[in-house]
Amino acid sequence: MADPIPLARVKQLLTDEAGRRTLPREASLALQHAEGFARLSDEATSKLLEELRSLPFVDATLAVKLADVLPQYPEEIRLLFSKERVALDEAQVARLLEIVAQHR
Repeated sequence: MADPIPLARVKQLLTDEAGRRTLPREASLALQHAEGFARLSDEATSKLLEELRSLPFVDATLAVKLADVLPQYPEEIRLLFSKERVALDEAQVARLLEIVAQHR
């Protein structure tokens, strides 16, 4: 499976492609969605992903989810990690919230 792509990168790719040609309907809708929900720039998202990936309990998929959602509360982080086989303690949740807050 390929690495997931954050929403900010999708927005950048589709914007670049829209500058070259007319996008198909599906791509146009994807661009509209990305413009509405991507909260950070592509560069800021890359920096956030790099910092999140440095943590041993965060894989590529979870890092992208965290970068796209930008959680503010511990419950949001626990929800994102609910399907994973990782049990986060309070210190790990606090560290994730601190990292995300620095990039918001």
